[in-house]
Amino acid sequence: MAGHSKWANIKYRKEAADAKKGKLFSKLAKEITVAAREGGGDPEVNPRLRQAIEKAREANMPMDNVERAIKRGTGELPGVNYEHV
Repeated sequence: MAGHSKWANIKYRKEAADAKKGKLFSKLAKEITVAAREGGGDPEVNPRLRQAIEKAREANMPMDNVERAIKRGTGELPGVNYEHV
């Protein structure tokens, strides 16, 4: 913590929480991208994608991020190639 300043303390707590959330969102986006690439972008016929989207919803990941990850996986958007090992 950073001394007596209320706003400095809030800043440090928020930085830590945002870093944690960002790391989780990145991991979930990668999983969604790989699932969309391997089984298609429709969660109705792709159970792995459906499960990844459910995990993202549980983590309160914005749907814009989910849709962008699906588009990246299906090739509609350029992106980095992630493959499941």
